[in-house]
This record gives sequence, structure tokens and C-alpha cells, in this order.
Amino acid sequence: MKLRVPHTFVLLFALVALAAIATHLLPAGEYQRTEVGGRQLVDPDSYRPIAARPATLGDVFLAWPRGLAATASIVFYIFIIGGAFGVLQATGALDALIAGVVAAARGRGEVILPALMLLFAIGGGTIGMAEETLPFLPGLVLLAKRLGYDEVVGGAIALVGAGAGFAGAFMNPFTVGVGQAIAGLPLFSGMGYRLIVWFVLTTVTIVYVAWYAGRHRVALPANPGPPASAGEPPAFRLANRQAGVLAILFAAFVLLAVGCLRWEWGLLELSALFVAVGVAGGLVGGLGSDGTAEEFLKGASAFAGAALVVGLARGVLVIFDAARVTDGILHAMAQAVRGLPEGATVAGIYFVQIVLSYLVPSGSGQAALSLPILTPLADLTGVTRQTSVLAYQFGDGFSNIFTPTQGYFMAGLALIGVPWTRWVKFLWPLQVIWLVLGLVFLLIAQAMRWGPF
Repeated sequence: MKLRVPHTFVLLFALVALAAIATHLLPAGEYQRTEVGGRQLVDPDSYRPIAARPATLGDVFLAWPRGLAATASIVFYIFIIGGAFGVLQATGALDALIAGVVAAARGRGEVILPALMLLFAIGGGTIGMAEETLPFLPGLVLLAKRLGYDEVVGGAIALVGAGAGFAGAFMNPFTVGVGQAIAGLPLFSGMGYRLIVWFVLTTVTIVYVAWYAGRHRVALPANPGPPASAGEPPAFRLANRQAGVLAILFAAFVLLAVGCLRWEWGLLELSALFVAVGVAGGLVGGLGSDGTAEEFLKGASAFAGAALVVGLARGVLVIFDAARVTDGILHAMAQAVRGLPEGATVAGIYFVQIVLSYLVPSGSGQAALSLPILTPLADLTGVTRQTSVLAYQFGDGFSNIFTPTQGYFMAGLALIGVPWTRWVKFLWPLQVIWLVLGLVFLLIAQAMRWGPF
């Protein structure tokens, strides 16, 4: 009998329930926090055991709404993206664009996929592209299918491409910048080695996705004309209104990049940008005011599952924080690493960061929690601070497109229509490769005393 795969919501709710049970077994404790440069950093010498607050049955059901409240900016961002792309889809501009790309690239998907993944890897390595990949996913899935690939490949172009760049980032202000600031390192120091790491991770990732895509490609007809089946996007015919809609979309993506790089835009500003895209696209595309509103609501409703899953994914952290066991877990792992030989300490810090990434889905939040504790530990054992920051970067980055507690990632899977279990089947070999490469890079960094300190 074939094993039935549970729905994503069932899987996440089960994880929340298991987390609640675990709070009755895990040690409770807390570190004192101090505000430094606008960040709440832990005092590594302030840990103390405290009375436990094990989760109750009520906490299990409260975890979802509390998770939604904690991730409200992401949730509404996803709804707005859905509405905007519902409007753009209704104008026919996206279908016409994809038909044009397919007509120009028929039989050359093996060139387009690496090129697109490279762009996303650059975004991950420089501006920390993560939630910013979500607007691209619907169009990439359509493009992948028209090139003969499945929806996993379409999602992988953005999620895995940006994920590789994020993990091996050389200028990401949210991980490299924050991590080095907390560790007292010069901003973006160690750039040469980081560029090597980024290049290797990106190359390996592109090769893996291209290999998977080649194995799962469906043969396309030789004739690049319009598809015969009803309901398929038409051949490339770009009307003036559609050209105007695409110009608006292109301008929006330029603004997205500039806004994140120069103006430090967050999710609220990006949400406002896509509200403008939806309104302007609908009016220019000929939908009228009422038609634009109707299509916006249809698009937003189609993204409801992706938005709601974000709050449920945060539920595990909500449970652990309410029970006050997150600090206790970190303290126990830090004590286990203390006293190990130098190479084993590097591996131990790496392992601690990997585990923490499942509990703390925010990269900068993980840095603020862990580095004030693990950096002094690294000093005591002879591990360079630069290596310690890289261990945090890997631990956070590798899990972002694998752990079901990462909200934007689970939203991305919902957008492309791929269950988490199917994604894991696709990604786990690459995940193992990443983890092994990460350890190798860390051991090399420590062996060459990568610094400045």
C-alpha cells in the first residue's frame, strides 16, 4: 500500500504538537539581553535556570494565531503579491511574455535555467534575497512548464538559486554584516575567501538543479508554434497594453533591487510597491477599476494557503519561546562544545548553528542569539571569529529552503504547488552536499587562521 503523504498544514501542526510535548522535557533558562546598536544581544555570562512553563493544550491551538501575529508583515506581503499577480495574469501580459521566451529558447532550457539561477544567487549573496523571491515564483513555474520542466524546477530557479547565494553570501547585510558587527570584525572582511565559497556553492547548486531538470524533462514538440491544447498560453503576440503592463513590472523589479540596496526597504515598502503594480497594471491592461479590484481579490485568495502557512510554520518557535526553553537549548549545546579539540570545536559550533536555525528562522535573530555566546567560546578554543561567523552563516543559510519552520520557504512551496515531502525528496542530496562542503570550508578557514582574527 502506498504511504499517504500528509498535507503541509497537518505536518506543521504535528510539529507544533511535538514541540509542545518537548517543552515538558527540555531545560528552561534565560540569558539577559542588552541593546547594542538597535539589536538585542545576549550576555554570555548571564545564563540562569528558571522555572519551566511547559506548553498546554491551549498553547498548541494559540501557536497558529500567535505565529500569524508575529509574521504579519510577511503574511500580508504574500496576499498583496497574489493580488498583484492575479491582476497581471488577467491582462494576458505574463502569458504573452512567457510564450515569447519559450519561442526564443525552445530546446535551450539548459542555458536559461543556469542563467536565471546565477542572477538569483547574486541576489542572495548581496542583498540577502529570501522573501523577495516570492513574486517571481508563479512566472517561473509557468516558464519551466513551457520549457518542459516540472514545478519543482520552476521553484528551484529562485528558491535554490537564491538559497545558495544566501548561504555563501559575501555582502549580505543581514547575515554577514550583522554577524561580523556582533563578533567585532571589520564589516565585510574576508571578502576573498567568501567569494570563493559563494562561487563553489553556486556552481555546485546550478549543476545539481540542471542534472535534476534534465532527468525530469518532458519532450517538447519540434514546432515552436502555439500549443494545441485548449487553455494553454497563446503564441507570442504582445499588444500595446500588454507591453505597458510588462514595462510596469520591469520597473517594479528595478525599484525592488534599488530599494533594498540603497533605501533599506523592508516588507512594508515592498508590499506598497506591489499594490502600485497591481493598480497600475490593471488600469494600463484595460481591466478598469472594478475589474482590477475583482482580479486582485481573486489573486489574493489563490495565495491564501501560502500566507496562512507562514504563521503555522512560526508555531514551533512560539511554543519554545513561551515555554522559555530556547535559551536553555542553546546553553546546553554551547556547554557540550566547550573543551573539544580545535577542529571538533569548529564542527561543534557548526552543528549548534544548524540546530538553532530550525528554532530561530530569522538570520539576524539567530546571530543576535548565538554569536555573543559562541564567539567567546571560539576565542577560548583558538577558533577565529571569522570562522565562527561563517559557521553561523552556513547553519542559517543551508536550512532556509529545507526546514518546515521557515515561513517564507513554506509559502514558496505553497505558491508552486509542491508538498514539503516532495521538495525534500528533490533537495536532500544537495542538502547533504552543502553540509559537507560547509564543514570542509570551515576546516580550511580554521587551518589557514582566516581572520583578521
